[in-house]
Amino acid sequence: MVFELSELLPTVLQFFAEALTYAPQELIIILILAVLIDLIFGEPPAAIHPVVWIGKLIGFLKEKAPKTHRKLYGILMAFIVIAFSVSISFIVIGIAHLDFVPTAIGILIQAVFLKATFAIKCMVQPAKEIQQKLDNDIETVRDELKTYVSRDTSKLSKSQITSAVVESISENYVDAMLTPIFFYVVFGPFGLPAAYLFKAASTLDSMVGYKNEKYIHLGWFSAKFDDVLNWIPARLSPFIIFIGAGFSNFAVGNLEKLKPIDGVRLAFKENKTTPSPNSGWPMAAAAGALQIRFEKPNTYIIGNEYREPDGNDISRVSILIIITSIITAFFGCLAIAAIGYFVPILTSMI
Repeated sequence: MVFELSELLPTVLQFFAEALTYAPQELIIILILAVLIDLIFGEPPAAIHPVVWIGKLIGFLKEKAPKTHRKLYGILMAFIVIAFSVSISFIVIGIAHLDFVPTAIGILIQAVFLKATFAIKCMVQPAKEIQQKLDNDIETVRDELKTYVSRDTSKLSKSQITSAVVESISENYVDAMLTPIFFYVVFGPFGLPAAYLFKAASTLDSMVGYKNEKYIHLGWFSAKFDDVLNWIPARLSPFIIFIGAGFSNFAVGNLEKLKPIDGVRLAFKENKTTPSPNSGWPMAAAAGALQIRFEKPNTYIIGNEYREPDGNDISRVSILIIITSIITAFFGCLAIAAIGYFVPILTSMI
């Protein structure tokens, strides 16, 4: 059925009007469906992936960046990208709530677009491919690793390659899973726009948020904004990783067991070891739980008292992060249910 875009405006306005009484059950179903879509199907094709659209817009604006006033242009660029990203979410909400769209289809549409803001399967799949080549073709692994981590990979040893992969997975847990779910939950009926706002900031940071001569000014705002948005989730991450590590011990089989409490201990002890104000929290939590040493040459060492990582630790961290991500979604559902329970009570008291 064909419809005019003008039909979306009343639908979105009606959504705003009904926001305070929006049913939490729908938010929970959307979140559960989004996680299942990720675990079963992984990422959608690039042509219909909203984050790819956001990335292409950033790439276009990046190419048009002037040689002067780059910090101001970077701020403007960030606002344009964020506005575009949030607009996608509101269009999705409008379509999902059109009168002729069945409720189940509307929920599924929102779940598909929510899934695009986080990644579970995609976090660990490249690591598995590297793990399979690590013993037999280290030169190829070094070359492929360049697209996975931001460090010179040409002279990394086998343990340093493993460390880079495990670090990346544990750090990405916050950016690729916890924070988008956090914003989706906290903002309730406006959770999808909030998750897309974060995804825009995160994608900006990954494309221009570098402290080198080319991006130091252009990506200044994007990097700072991403740090602000990840600040609370990063500090929550050790506690969720603690729970995830406990459940992971039932899934690691013959692999070395994890020590959950050591993850929390190391996170509070060494979270400031990394240059980023946020990445040290999940990385130290994972290093402690896995009982392995993380090292980025000439930059940082986390968990120096532990052994160097080996190939099996890629399997261990993959299990840890998948289970921790599922637990994150579970806690998200509980939080939505709690908010749905208490909001009517609080509003009736006002």
